[in-house]
Amino acid sequence: MSTSVPSTPTVLPVNGQVIGLAHYASRAALERVLARSGTSFNRSVALRAVSDNGGTVERAWLVGRLTGALKIEESVARATVEEMTADELLAEPGAGQVSLTDAGRELFDSIRTAGNAIAARLYAGIPAEDLAAAGRVLTLVTERADAELAEA
Repeated sequence: MSTSVPSTPTVLPVNGQVIGLAHYASRAALERVLARSGTSFNRSVALRAVSDNGGTVERAWLVGRLTGALKIEESVARATVEEMTADELLAEPGAGQVSLTDAGRELFDSIRTAGNAIAARLYAGIPAEDLAAAGRVLTLVTERADAELAEA
């Protein structure tokens, strides 16, 4: 018995499962890039956070950013930052701070370039207004989920 893939995808109502499937599918594509570079998703998020905030941040802020964004334990976030410092992707320029090293910046630039190429392929042909609407909805869902977690 052979199975075939429908030529047009079934459009499902937006819910957590649909959002999760989109996340996991796109993350799997990014994970290939990360595997080739020998890094993890958590590290890529940390590199982006430091890069997007000028290249130097407070260590505590980065740990909080990883904990909040990835919904991981603080100990896991601290370990990620420690490993990145030990691997010389991050340096400690001052008390309580971490900065991207040249190696960290180079790694992030390669991840960002590959990630942007993946995103361009995934989002190709989707009207800008649809992407903007999806962005607004997903931002609101994230805010509400974070509020639910904060109440727990």
